[in-house]
Amino acid sequence: MDISNIAAVVTGGASGLGRATAALLSAAGARVAVLDLPSNEGERFAKSIGGVFVSLDVTETDAIDPALTTAEQAHGVARVLANSAGISLVAKSVGDDGLPCPSAVISRQIAINLTGMIEMLTRFAARLATAEPLGEERGVIINIASIAAFDGPAGQIAYAASKGGVVSLTLPAARDLAPHRIRVMTIAPGMYETDMVAKLDDEGRAKLGAQVPFPNRLGRPEEFADLVGCIIRNPMLNGSVIRIDGAHRLPAGL
Repeated sequence: MDISNIAAVVTGGASGLGRATAALLSAAGARVAVLDLPSNEGERFAKSIGGVFVSLDVTETDAIDPALTTAEQAHGVARVLANSAGISLVAKSVGDDGLPCPSAVISRQIAINLTGMIEMLTRFAARLATAEPLGEERGVIINIASIAAFDGPAGQIAYAASKGGVVSLTLPAARDLAPHRIRVMTIAPGMYETDMVAKLDDEGRAKLGAQVPFPNRLGRPEEFADLVGCIIRNPMLNGSVIRIDGAHRLPAGL
């Protein structure tokens, strides 16, 4: 699918990998709707790339359809969904205090990283399924997981479970949507220079980057976004999960 002049929706698009994805799609000629929690920065960013900002908490499922309607009214039927909204909270199964992992930590991550992602996928797909095909396909949904889905470290039981769910839904979703000519792919990134990593000092960032075999550094958000562009352009990429991690495997403890 040609990125130029299509409409795209990016959840979690105001920061991190979602922001880089929105910027790349806009630069390639797409009309981008940035969906994220309300913030002045999100609005400024969307404006800077010629897009539109739509306030959305993906855990508020009743707000998803109105948000997609707002995006559609601005740009027309979206052909691409970059499902990027997510959070990471650290808590062990049993903490140092002897207490179990807090329920709020578990439920919050599952609600955003997995349930919210599924709700976005299904609601976006239902709209796209009624659109006229562009050539042989109608569009593509790209979900963001994590390499923690495969080798999650200690303290990430809920995060790894939520991202593992995203990995597992990829193939059945692609099979569900194949009759509608809609592709589904998932990207599992490793360590990237995101807002979470930016909070670390230079030594901390260097330590994380040194764990990556090659390139021996943290990934750059634009490198992640480039893969999103490749997936959109290549119609044979469907129903699979791609790790983009420089051959990195997470250690037992971060």
